[in-house]
Amino acid sequence: MSKDYLGEFEELVLTMVGILQDEAYGNAIVNEIKTRVGRTCNLSAVHVTLYRLEDKGYVKSSMGGATNARGGRRKRIFTITNAGLAMLRVMKEQQMQLWKLIPRLNYDTMI
Repeated sequence: MSKDYLGEFEELVLTMVGILQDEAYGNAIVNEIKTRVGRTCNLSAVHVTLYRLEDKGYVKSSMGGATNARGGRRKRIFTITNAGLAMLRVMKEQQMQLWKLIPRLNYDTMI
């Protein structure tokens, strides 16, 4: 997969990282997807996607502090990069251009 292309799930995960900001870690992203989109996803799929986005330069990660609630384990927190924000903007623009191509009759009934 090319660095300049995101799949649908990658775009969804990247968007959630942008929404969650300092709280963007695996389980929080899974929960946010379920809450906002009504879609269930597996934690492993989210982690694989986050690491792929990191390899592409769209997110960066750092380790958060250990907490008693997590049994002393630390969370890996993900942050969207400027390149990630730029990619989301490009994808939104591409989608809007495609939406504009839908014939008016169909477009009015879809919205």
